[in-house]
Amino acid sequence: MAAERKGALRLEHVSRSFAQGAARLEVIKDASLTLPRGEMVALVGPSGSGKSTLLHIAGLLERPDGGEIWILDNPSSRLSDARRTELRRTAIGFVYQYHHLLPEFSALENVVLPQMIAGRSRRAAAERARELLGLVGLSQRLRHRPAQLSGGEQQRVAIARALANAPALLLADEPTGNLDQHTADDVFALLGKLVHEMQVGALIATHNLNLAQRMDRTITLRDGVIVQL
Repeated sequence: MAAERKGALRLEHVSRSFAQGAARLEVIKDASLTLPRGEMVALVGPSGSGKSTLLHIAGLLERPDGGEIWILDNPSSRLSDARRTELRRTAIGFVYQYHHLLPEFSALENVVLPQMIAGRSRRAAAERARELLGLVGLSQRLRHRPAQLSGGEQQRVAIARALANAPALLLADEPTGNLDQHTADDVFALLGKLVHEMQVGALIATHNLNLAQRMDRTITLRDGVIVQL
């Protein structure tokens, strides 16, 4: 499968700044990185260093001021909004610190919906959702709504949802930040297992250096500059 041999993400000399009064605040400065499929990379740095902005750029949620974003070896920074949305739906999965599940829907429905939005039939989407929720240990919780699930279970549903459309790239922003240490370790171990088994390229922003050390590689971002690869 040719698509599976392509790199998940490549950033080339990416920059991003924001207006701050009469001046410009440079948040990302000439950032370059390569993320192949099947690799789990930690993105670390102090608060305000630009980690979330870099993730937003990599996920096509923000446009860079300069440089190029490659998703599956395709240049993506200058695509139309419609094409960027399509890529986010089909090639990129997101996991946030807070799960952002839809409270009125069950675990199964939360994993079904993004697939149907991407064009999959309800039947096929439900089959895929059951498979993924089984992989994250929630086969007995399919009909439970988020409020009926523990924090760890909610985040497991969020991981299943992020992987529902078989993305090449997974972006996570402090995915275990709201969990106790034991639950965080379990969720992280599960995430790493799925990333490697499904050959997803994962870029994970975290303040937890213990978790970072368990990933395949660490990137350090300081004042918008990648200072360590």
